[in-house]
Amino acid sequence: MNGIVIDIDPVFLRIGRFELHWYSLAIIAAIAAAIAIVLHQARKKGIPSSEIYSIALWSVIAGILGARAFHVIDHFDYYLSNPSQILQFQGLAIWGGLVTGVVTGAVCAWLKHMPLGRLFDIVVPALLVAQIIGRFGCIVNGDAYGGVTDLPWGFIYTNPNALIPSHLLGVPTHPYPVYEILWNGASLLLLLKLRRYFKVDGLVFVSYVGLYSVGRLLLTLVREETQVLWGLQQAQVLALAGMIIAAGVFAYLQVRGRRGGVVEGETVSG
Repeated sequence: MNGIVIDIDPVFLRIGRFELHWYSLAIIAAIAAAIAIVLHQARKKGIPSSEIYSIALWSVIAGILGARAFHVIDHFDYYLSNPSQILQFQGLAIWGGLVTGVVTGAVCAWLKHMPLGRLFDIVVPALLVAQIIGRFGCIVNGDAYGGVTDLPWGFIYTNPNALIPSHLLGVPTHPYPVYEILWNGASLLLLLKLRRYFKVDGLVFVSYVGLYSVGRLLLTLVREETQVLWGLQQAQVLALAGMIIAAGVFAYLQVRGRRGGVVEGETVSG
């Protein structure tokens, strides 16, 4: 049987009833890295750190709750039978975190009269780095598993505490977290280069949404999740919506920029 054996207990530390998971450590590291990156980018744009901390607090809380809610909805039958596990937070849907976190951040920024497009562009590198770090936690957790494969780089989960379904335990599966790490890494490098050429605030962010949506639509083909619409999984339906919205907003911002409109307080020349 070819593949890479993952025999790591998802629980990093046990003290009585308290358990600290590798996944939790990855999420904490992802949040810390994201905030540090945003603060660095904000200083370069003249945005006070105090404003970033305030927005980050509410965005992180909303993002985690939203990510958990989307995950529970996507696995509703399981949690309907195991309601006590809903609050364990061992499984987060990135789409849920993005939607609720971004919306919350946008509302907070709007209330503070901050330039939304500029703020969203600043956040993009932080989001991608956070997603990459978070997926390393998924590698140990076994919750973001792919379908069965005979490829030599397939993951074989053998630890009984891994969150992969029992019928896939000991079976080579697509290393989905690795695929997404590589996609997000490539997207990060591309957007860091493209942002030098974007003259309109918000273009970096909508490009990120579009790229991530394309990645999820394609990469999710190797996953085994519940189909919710037109034979597509929840992540793919949301990815299609993300692609359409991102394309529309991108076109609008480009036209606005070419017309020399005012974008986030700056005059854009065509």
